[in-house]
Amino acid sequence: MKKLLSLLVLILGAYLAWTQGGLAGSAPLGLAPSATERPSSSDEILAQAFAKRTQDLQVKGRGRVQRILSDDDKGSRHQRFILELESGQVLLVAHNIDLAPRIDSIRVNDSVEFYGEYEYNDKGGVIHWTHSDPGGRHVAGWLKHAGRTYQ
Repeated sequence: MKKLLSLLVLILGAYLAWTQGGLAGSAPLGLAPSATERPSSSDEILAQAFAKRTQDLQVKGRGRVQRILSDDDKGSRHQRFILELESGQVLLVAHNIDLAPRIDSIRVNDSVEFYGEYEYNDKGGVIHWTHSDPGGRHVAGWLKHAGRTYQ
């Protein structure tokens, strides 16, 4: 039964990826969840990415701020916070504040939408590239909080 359920989830994920432009590259994946729906397709894609230890996956989604961390000041400065998806998966967001504005108004329990690159780690994953690439070699990402886009 578990194998059948896993197979169905994989087929659904592949179908969603195919209908939304593919798993890799610059196509946004996933839909923003509504309060009454089950976890969104982006949550499912991120769950699969975590299970498969995926790197360099461009994704779109939404989560609630679970914790605000101190900035990472090594190299390029990054504002960091933990988002919890509707599915319960947690992601570290590393938002480059040398290339994009800081979200000064962010608070625990706030909703944040994201479009960036997913990288696997053993705690749920990291979302980065939430900004424009000054060199024009990487798809531009963003964060949305309280009606404002940060990129």
